[in-house]
Amino acid sequence: MTPNARPSGTLLPVALTMGEPAGIGPDIAGPAFATLKGEVPFFLIGDPAHLPIDTAFTEIAAPIDAITAPSLPVLPHDFGGARSAGQPQPSQAQHVIKVIERAVHLTQTGEALAVCTNPIHKKALKDGAGFAFPGHTEFLAHLAGGADVVMMLTCEGLRVVPATIHIALSEVPAALTPKLLKQVIQTTHAALIHDFGLTSPRIAVAGLNPHAGEGGAMGMDEINMIAPLLDGLRADGFDLIGPLSADTMFHAAARAGYDAAVCMYHDQALIPIKTIDFAGGVNVTLGLPFVRTSPDHGTAFDIAGTGKADPSSLIAALRMAHQMGRTRQERLT
Repeated sequence: MTPNARPSGTLLPVALTMGEPAGIGPDIAGPAFATLKGEVPFFLIGDPAHLPIDTAFTEIAAPIDAITAPSLPVLPHDFGGARSAGQPQPSQAQHVIKVIERAVHLTQTGEALAVCTNPIHKKALKDGAGFAFPGHTEFLAHLAGGADVVMMLTCEGLRVVPATIHIALSEVPAALTPKLLKQVIQTTHAALIHDFGLTSPRIAVAGLNPHAGEGGAMGMDEINMIAPLLDGLRADGFDLIGPLSADTMFHAAARAGYDAAVCMYHDQALIPIKTIDFAGGVNVTLGLPFVRTSPDHGTAFDIAGTGKADPSSLIAALRMAHQMGRTRQERLT
């Protein structure tokens, strides 16, 4: 069965992974269900024994059962041991990975609408299961057969895409090749159409240097590489603005002029979005053959199991997964 190949209007739930069980994933699933019940159908894949003792849940046998579940629907996956909030157990790392694989499989076979992933802890996965990927994004690309993927962070009023991600700032100029930047812009453009329903996306592109190089006085990257690349894409029909000075492109009036901003490195993209909406940001992986979102926070071991975790970002991620999944579903029917 092709991904999400169901008749138009068929309700499908989002597959939510438990993530690192020692983190806050088990804590925020129940509150997310309480907020989204009747709005966004989803189910959690994980070990029910790892949920907080006061979380009401319903064990389901198949994803479709989540539609009518009266409490948090859980598709059981035995992690082989008790939860130890704040202290990851190496023996459970393989189950964290298997849950991600199950969520992807259920989405690719049309049983789930999209994937939403709770945070994982990369060191725990490496120590316990020899996990060879830098994070979720690269592993999901692997599961998708090596797709070229892009990370987008989004909140109400802003979508940002860093062209380079988790590398040292000193490594950015060498990594920022014309091929990479072109692929990032093309993938972002396609996703804005296919996943966000925009017919003519407007993309703002930041420069690499202060003041976008200020005519070469502060760097030549914009003149030698970025501007010519953008001109070529404009000739192909892309609506692009830039290269822009990053310090003037994120105030409210500037944001109204574009649908997404492509930035050159991690902090250039993430500082503005985390300033605008620290609790409600969503991480989206673009370029996959299925929809994947994630809350924009980590495992938060220091508050896991205390009841203090804020579910806002997970709620936003589930809403976005549902919205993007329905947009894709409507295109396929």
